[in-house]
Amino acid sequence: MIEDVVKVFILSLIQGVTEFLPVSSTGHLIVGAAVLRFDAMLPPVFEIFIQIGAVAAVLVYYRKSLGWRLARLPSSSEARRFWLMIAVASAPVGALGIIFQQEIELLFFSPQVVAASLIFGGIAIILVERMPRLQRRIAEVSSDASSVTMRQAALIGTVQVLALIPGMSRSASSIVGGMIAGLSRRAATEFSFFLAIPLLGSATLYKFVTTFDSLGAEELLLLLLGAVLSGVFSWLAIDLLLKFISRRSFVAFGCYRIAAGALILLGLSSGIIS
Repeated sequence: MIEDVVKVFILSLIQGVTEFLPVSSTGHLIVGAAVLRFDAMLPPVFEIFIQIGAVAAVLVYYRKSLGWRLARLPSSSEARRFWLMIAVASAPVGALGIIFQQEIELLFFSPQVVAASLIFGGIAIILVERMPRLQRRIAEVSSDASSVTMRQAALIGTVQVLALIPGMSRSASSIVGGMIAGLSRRAATEFSFFLAIPLLGSATLYKFVTTFDSLGAEELLLLLLGAVLSGVFSWLAIDLLLKFISRRSFVAFGCYRIAAGALILLGLSSGIIS
């Protein structure tokens, strides 16, 4: 039990730190669980369930603005428009995730897929950041997450479908989609935070309900501990990421992804990762 608690702490730290960074929390968790030989519960229940901590972190961090938008929903067109854009951007990946959930877990939840996705996504991030035309357009746009248009939300939702592949990253897909659509880095990042609420929340609830009968008391306790720890680490990651992008681009994350993917491939070939 003590050993499992230590492993939960490590995996929750990985989840919390990486959930909102464009580096794929699910990919890091799959590899982390493989390295730690963590099989206390049926995978990928743990990897998905502790994402509820990230949802709680967003709700707490943006409690004032989200509370205002919920309270004004019946009377404010701005509030209704905001939630509509969240729904539009969430719909594609949500629908496909429900339809192909079992196939995705069977085919893609492996360190090999994570490594390839990390490298591909890292190259994509660097290319997007290096596009002169895109950079000029982003510099000219003064926007925030509440000003996302229907076209932008649809484009973000389409690109975010790539996040169904572990290693591609939900946050990376939505942020890159937002930047391609013309949002500033901060606006694209904050909109990605808000998208975590319906997407991660629904995925966690679905996985928990469908696997509840197969979980014992010890496993439920570990899930709860992981969710709480993940929430704390996610809250810290949100603040750090917003401060980071106020001064720098996402190129460093692209380079990290490529290096991480290469290291995973090396670990697989050497037998460190199974």
